[in-house]
Amino acid sequence: MYKVTFKFENSEDVTVFAAFGESLLEVARKTNVAIDAPCSGNASCGKCRVKLVEGELDSKQTRHISDEEYAQGWRLACCSKINADVAVMVPDIASAYRSRMKVADLSSPDEVKIFDNIKQSITEAGIELKNNLESIHVKMDVPTLDDTMPDNERLTRAIREITGMQRVKLPYSVIHKMAQVLREHNFDVNVVIRKTEKDIFVYDICGADEAPVIAGLAIDIGTTTVSAIIIDMTDGKILAKGSSGNGQIRYGADVINRIIESRKPGGQDKLQKAIIEETINPLVQTMCRQAKISPMNIYRMSVAANTTMNHLLIGVNADPVRMEPYIPTFFKTNSIFAGDIGIKVNPDAHIILAPNIGSYVGGDITAGAFVTMLWNQEPFSLFIDLGTNGEIVFGNSDFMFSCACSAGPAFEGGDISCGMRATDGAIEACTIDAETMEPKLTIVGNEGTKPVGICGSGIIDIISELFRCKIINPKGKFVREGRRVKRDADGMGSYVLAFEGEEAGSSKDVEITEVDIDSFIRAKGAIFSAIRTMLSYCDFDISMIENVYVAGGIGSGINMANAINIGMFPDIPVEMYHYVGNTSLAGAYAMLCSTESERKVYDLAANMTYIELSTIPQYMDEFVGACFLPHTDASLFPNR
Repeated sequence: MYKVTFKFENSEDVTVFAAFGESLLEVARKTNVAIDAPCSGNASCGKCRVKLVEGELDSKQTRHISDEEYAQGWRLACCSKINADVAVMVPDIASAYRSRMKVADLSSPDEVKIFDNIKQSITEAGIELKNNLESIHVKMDVPTLDDTMPDNERLTRAIREITGMQRVKLPYSVIHKMAQVLREHNFDVNVVIRKTEKDIFVYDICGADEAPVIAGLAIDIGTTTVSAIIIDMTDGKILAKGSSGNGQIRYGADVINRIIESRKPGGQDKLQKAIIEETINPLVQTMCRQAKISPMNIYRMSVAANTTMNHLLIGVNADPVRMEPYIPTFFKTNSIFAGDIGIKVNPDAHIILAPNIGSYVGGDITAGAFVTMLWNQEPFSLFIDLGTNGEIVFGNSDFMFSCACSAGPAFEGGDISCGMRATDGAIEACTIDAETMEPKLTIVGNEGTKPVGICGSGIIDIISELFRCKIINPKGKFVREGRRVKRDADGMGSYVLAFEGEEAGSSKDVEITEVDIDSFIRAKGAIFSAIRTMLSYCDFDISMIENVYVAGGIGSGINMANAINIGMFPDIPVEMYHYVGNTSLAGAYAMLCSTESERKVYDLAANMTYIELSTIPQYMDEFVGACFLPHTDASLFPNR
């Protein structure tokens, strides 16, 4: 066994032991050391860079590391095998994806307004924001030698008399504490119940002098980030909010890599632990401290996630999701409880999963389609949720169609040489002077933070600006020369946004290359061609769209005009575009606090038509046409 030490810029060293030939990335994963690996360790992304400090590694050089960088000690963790004692420096940027991911600020005025508007829209649609959880006061006779009825029967009889319901269920968690609580409070208690037309389920019992907090947890499980809120189930008030990176990120940036990882020995358990033990449970603990409640006061959960995330959350085989004929284990299930999968809230908390409608259109989209109110409007609207996959819904109150396209990891910074997620040091916005070609950058982080890479919204701005300034042509090739334009030995061009040393916070220039631009053109082409194919399938065209609702983490930072300029979104007036926030979380909230909303989401999923784009020959033709700036058919973008 050899000693492996991981060193960090802003935290203590981590030392472990590893066997000869083990991959450094796998050692990091087993030790819970965060090293970003969007490609899940197949050496294609170049993001798992570490610096050799002491000892040696069996590490081959790849195209992602130059001769100079290799001489300085830079290595890819996925290509490095243990063959001696070793110490490596994990750069701050490699682990920032988990602890400092930029997500929508749920406390910001804009996000709060979006949430308030959604609640108002649901109410205006005639849907009651009410659920079946409540607290009742139960006072019983104290047992005597003449009255020896057991505690469970005494409580059950009293509840029957109050509610008029004959069937009362007492779970183990209540029976376990019942004797002590009843006697401490002289058989005068408050009981938290769920009341349906058929029965009463008892969640908790406490003294009559204690006002029980009846809380619920809504979670949006994204491939990259996880957002959650805790609410008061009696009035829908938000008690706490939180968000973090999805702990599964280190196993791959996209669902396919995660599914592949889950099929390795022990992989399914690793992926489930990453989302529950490393992500959800710590998030719940933090939010409960913020709300000043116990996790045991959370009696119901609602989850909105894509189909793969749902499978990995509850620990079932997700491999059929990616394999033809693409049949998942479930679209809808009501049989999961918190205690079944180790979520540290009340073990009897029922987990409401927003229903999936396809292998690549999940509950996050059905929940999002519900709160955007497409189903309650006459105008034809488009709902786009941007992420590793692009999911799209089109329709109105009469019908809804949905589809998904694989945009790849480009929107999260993957497949881009200096790409990164929206963490500290990421360029999130950019303008370029058309004459001088000098950039003006907006950087994620505190004032004065130097750029180290580019996130999705920044890539859209940069490519749009390069095209607007005629620095690149419609094929994405550089056609102007200047201080910011470099060319390698093969003539491949790149645009330098921040020079090493004087401007950048990294050990190399922050730049975007022709290869990067080509990768992103394919990603944006996937989105636009999916829109066109779905509209054509429904016998519609772009001119019939009256509203476009854009959701997803990247949506908050997108300059809509620039997205249109590069041909990612249809060329319709920018006023028709609306950023609608985290609709997945908002939909989970609606399902949590409103039984009627929950039923409506199930209805939407059952009646939404899912289009499998891969079965439509036109899609590939549309995709080829969209791999251009803005498109090979200029008539589709008359205003650009």
